[in-house]
Amino acid sequence: MSQEPQTPAALEAMIGYQLKHLQSALRSQMDEALRPIGLSTPQYACLELLRREPGASNSELARGAFVTRQTMNTLLRGLQERGLVTRATKAETGRALPTTLTDEGGKTLDQAVERVERISALMVSTLDAELKSHLGEALDLCIGALENEDTKSTHEI
Repeated sequence: MSQEPQTPAALEAMIGYQLKHLQSALRSQMDEALRPIGLSTPQYACLELLRREPGASNSELARGAFVTRQTMNTLLRGLQERGLVTRATKAETGRALPTTLTDEGGKTLDQAVERVERISALMVSTLDAELKSHLGEALDLCIGALENEDTKSTHEI
């Protein structure tokens, strides 16, 4: 007895596709909201990371903003030229050049946070408190499942 091939689920019903669609819509909304203050989403992410971790290295910032080290280096040069961040000219130890927010960078970030928070609120505006909580928990579990060392080798099968 032969099995008939299963019909794949509609693309729009696949969790990965839905997450990518959400990420794309969120990025588009954030870029549009941040453009008037001269920032892109990765630049905003970089400034937010620096507020939370002053002195972070290029590599740390790149990982946190989900960009390459080369992209982060270019991004940081642009932010530095605008006076939003400062970078050491010489590494204290090793090769990492620590970066910090300037006062102007902090003010720009404050404006950006207001805009991003409005978008985040809109994104979950149709969810009640319980559903928001469950969504956050579910996303954390999904991230953990994919980042867990024990599951990293499953794609090699």
